[in-house]
Amino acid sequence: MAESAPCPVFRLGKPRYEQSTFLGRLRHFIDIIDPSTLFVTECRLKECIKLLDDFKQGNLPSGITDHQLWEAQKVKQAIIHPDTGEKIFMPFRMSGYVPFGTPIVVGLLLPNQTLASTVFWQWLNQSHNACVNYANRNATKPTPTSKFIQGYLGAVTSAVSIAVGLNVLIQKSSKFNPATRMLIQRFIPFPAVASANICNVALMRHNELSEGIDVLDSNGNVVGSSRIAAKHALIETALTRVALPLPIFVLPPIIMAFLEKLPLMQAHRRMMLPVHSLVCLAVFGLSLPLAISLFPQMSEIEASHLEPEIAMATDCKVLTYNKGL
Repeated sequence: MAESAPCPVFRLGKPRYEQSTFLGRLRHFIDIIDPSTLFVTECRLKECIKLLDDFKQGNLPSGITDHQLWEAQKVKQAIIHPDTGEKIFMPFRMSGYVPFGTPIVVGLLLPNQTLASTVFWQWLNQSHNACVNYANRNATKPTPTSKFIQGYLGAVTSAVSIAVGLNVLIQKSSKFNPATRMLIQRFIPFPAVASANICNVALMRHNELSEGIDVLDSNGNVVGSSRIAAKHALIETALTRVALPLPIFVLPPIIMAFLEKLPLMQAHRRMMLPVHSLVCLAVFGLSLPLAISLFPQMSEIEASHLEPEIAMATDCKVLTYNKGL
């Protein structure tokens, strides 16, 4: 079916789908987060990279279709970092975000959390997020390991502090009956994670604000390093990280509160955790492409809005930069 679907002419380094529309970005990122790319072998990856190199050098073998070229680029984009050219560690790829992140989400949403379990799951979640943010950052400028450690410690500390503080506040409140208190506690992970995610992005990538990130002209040539573009990249990424956990931490508690009242679930309490896990997986799988589609990965910015020295260094009115994911 994929072969028979309309396939646009292949453009090396360009998205297959129009990035000026939300639907086009959604289709693009569904490709990027496709979990099937986690099972691509080293041999298959090398074949894809060679095919793209052959296309670039004009030595493409006969019989190669546009569809095959788009698939090769999809595999490369899912595994190889666009700035460093190196493989991204599997659990920290965007295609691995849902498979490796769902068990953590399930843990965060477990009812009757103790202080120790709250700290553990928030630490694990922000550790995973920190590594994903770092692995998918704009890497046009080197980041010292010390900066990564500082950002990681700050992100984890903020997440744990917010989550524990909210839990203690709710537990000490005498205005709510036990059932209401439990329901509220189920929603605590969202403000905790959303706030911590902003801190996580800012702390893990704050080096970009001081060093700037590369901005490119229409031919892909580097015009200069812009701190203004870096600020835009971090703001867009932070907004994505706030939008992402909203459905993930709000919908499952609502759905589970309904399902737990069903006679079937009442009679088979052991089904609670598997059903809870499936609900989280489904919501997470839908939320991720919707959230990261809010902004294109290769974002555009008018040259006149950047530093004067960059605006004067090019005739292009619009420049692009890698926002990161």
